[in-house]
Amino acid sequence: MTKRLFKPVTLGDLQLKNRIAMAPMTRGRAGKSRIANELMAEHYSQRASAGLLITEATVVSSKGIGWMGSPGIYTDEMTEGWRKVTEPVRQAGSQIFLQMWHCGRASHSDFHNGELPVSASAVKLNGDQIHTPLGKKDYEVPKPMTVDEIASTVNDYRAAALNARNAGFSGVEIHSANGYLLNQFLDSKTNRRDDDYGGTPENKYRFLREVLAAVMEVWPSGRVGVRLSPNGVFNDMGSEDFRETYLYTIKELNKLDLGYVHIMDGLAFGFHEKGEPMTLAEFREHYTGVIIGNCGYTKEIAEQRIENGEADIAAIGRPFISNPDLVERWQNDWELEPCEDMSLWYTEGAEGYTDYTAYVG
Repeated sequence: MTKRLFKPVTLGDLQLKNRIAMAPMTRGRAGKSRIANELMAEHYSQRASAGLLITEATVVSSKGIGWMGSPGIYTDEMTEGWRKVTEPVRQAGSQIFLQMWHCGRASHSDFHNGELPVSASAVKLNGDQIHTPLGKKDYEVPKPMTVDEIASTVNDYRAAALNARNAGFSGVEIHSANGYLLNQFLDSKTNRRDDDYGGTPENKYRFLREVLAAVMEVWPSGRVGVRLSPNGVFNDMGSEDFRETYLYTIKELNKLDLGYVHIMDGLAFGFHEKGEPMTLAEFREHYTGVIIGNCGYTKEIAEQRIENGEADIAAIGRPFISNPDLVERWQNDWELEPCEDMSLWYTEGAEGYTDYTAYVG
């Protein structure tokens, strides 16, 4: 191995000091205000040895909420809160992108003053209950979005992109994966529409295309990323025509000169019951820009993906929870701290969040 994992890489007009990204991980530390705080700033700055940090999913409007304690980016106070995070990370020589999020049907009316969550179509999420402000509840049948509501949501993404720029982020990632709103429009399992936003791959991609166009009115294309989960079944997703959908999508994204496409390649989220899973190599045939690979990577798998040219950057999630100095540990072949206690992942305090220490030999 030539250890390219630890070598710099260019992302748009940015230079990353290595090819390791911290993957977005929702941790619920923003509290009821949904404003990024000093605790979150400490968490991200502890992990700033990664070349790129992608924030936890951050809602673009109050209508996008579907998670307890997750942050937002739709008010001046939220924008200022995030500045506490971006400044120390960039001072450490790393780049930080904001992941922009709308939960869609993966939400509940308890988050929305009794109004049903929205989606592409009235298709209920079948799965475990959701934690709401009023306790655990069953998922509900969502309300199909009107064309006007789609246009309004596109404007929410545009406004959130502007707030992200004002908050000092290096760029933004559009979350179109893992069963959230934009993914719900891409996949035929959740998109049963017969208008301009459903039916054909072109129509199912239209909402994402419009969001991208709006965001790129604020950011140059090289500062914009998109996250996809072609093989994902998380949040009750998975469509038989997934390959047709995502081959169309990646070919369209290849025309935009984006900063990157962030692809969940299936190791952790499962595969469709029918058809062979899509690999990074398959996407590489159709995408000439930067690919970030992600899903349960060990150091060895991350190195392999990059050495094979299937990915340019490896995004690492759970190991970063208990190893803030993951880059140094990997580079020096130091032992990793296990990340096994899920009871602390979504709590409110420092325990299980900022109290992990650097390696001591």
